[in-house]
Amino acid sequence: MIFSNTENMDKEFKKQLEASIIAALKEIYDPEIPVDIFELGLIYEVKIKDEGKVEIDMTLTSPNCPVAESLPKDVKDKVECVEGVNECAVNIVFDPPWSKDMMSEEAQLELGFL
Repeated sequence: MIFSNTENMDKEFKKQLEASIIAALKEIYDPEIPVDIFELGLIYEVKIKDEGKVEIDMTLTSPNCPVAESLPKDVKDKVECVEGVNECAVNIVFDPPWSKDMMSEEAQLELGFL
């Protein structure tokens, strides 16, 4: 997980905003896997820009994912509800392709991979 921040934002505010965005992302679950999308490793990058603009690069577990249209909108809507975020753009990327190795240890344990 990489966070890109602008120099104009107060460092403490950036930390709080990052934590709030992560918390919001952890409330969104893949409908087929009982793990949130952050721990599942679907979030590749969160860029926090000036004026409360956030850009998120994320992937799906498969290009044919049944929630390919609704999940990015859920991410956008949830992140835009975070105090301090005025706008969120979500980019779906498939490079690198998602694999179970991208899951956190917590997610792997939850799903019985550890």
